Amino acid sequence: MEVILLERVGRLGTVGDVVRVKNGYGRNFLLPQKKALRATDDNKKVFEARRAELEAANAKTRAEAEKRAEGLQNLTVNLVRQASEDGKLYGSVNVRDLAEAAAADGHTIERRQIILDATIKNVGTYNARVVLHPEVIIDMKVNVVRNESHIEEVLAADQEQPAA
Repeated sequence: MEVILLERVGRLGTVGDVVRVKNGYGRNFLLPQKKALRATDDNKKVFEARRAELEAANAKTRAEAEKRAEGLQNLTVNLVRQASEDGKLYGSVNVRDLAEAAAADGHTIERRQIILDATIKNVGTYNARVVLHPEVIIDMKVNVVRNESHIEEVLAADQEQPAA
């Protein structure tokens, strides 16, 4: 199935690109989410008529995301979880936990905006990505510790290391 993208979609393309996708992906995700139109001759004409409007809307949402990203620079989330003596968590830390911790710190981040490379199952420091817009991605540092006293140790160690 060929579709015309109405917004930037990761690994596919940007606004206005005509791309070939699998039928299920197009029918079940791109079309219902209004991220694309079927690439028919009529839809191509409709898209070209609305192209400037769509690009302006995309630029506006990107500018808002960049402004919001400035406030979230160097975002660090600290989580206290029960763990064994060797540092294995009794359970795991997932995206929901990170969104709740960010909300507790006064930041509004939706779960679907947070990307973890792997499930967090041990005590330590991890990185997560926050996708505010397909073109605006910031890094979030996650510190998972066994108790409150370890948070101060981790923060002190971070201050001693020079910023990269």
